[in-house]
Amino acid sequence: MPLYDFRCQDCQLQFETLVRAGATPVCPRCGSASLDKQVCAPAPPGRSKAIIASARRQAAREGHLGNYTASERNKLLGRR
Repeated sequence: MPLYDFRCQDCQLQFETLVRAGATPVCPRCGSASLDKQVCAPAPPGRSKAIIASARRQAAREGHLGNYTASERNKLLGRR
């Protein structure tokens, strides 16, 4: 079920809700079905150094070394 942002035309409440296919959402405040779907930007994936380091360690444990530089791969594989 996708998450959508809406604005109620009757009470002007802005809210987000999960919408099932074929379902008509209603305003949680007034119950109106007169809603405007809002355009919103998706949240970008996390890019913190801790997240990247964790993902690289997991990839190395699984044998996926494509996201390492050549010198880092050599160091991980014990090459000089």
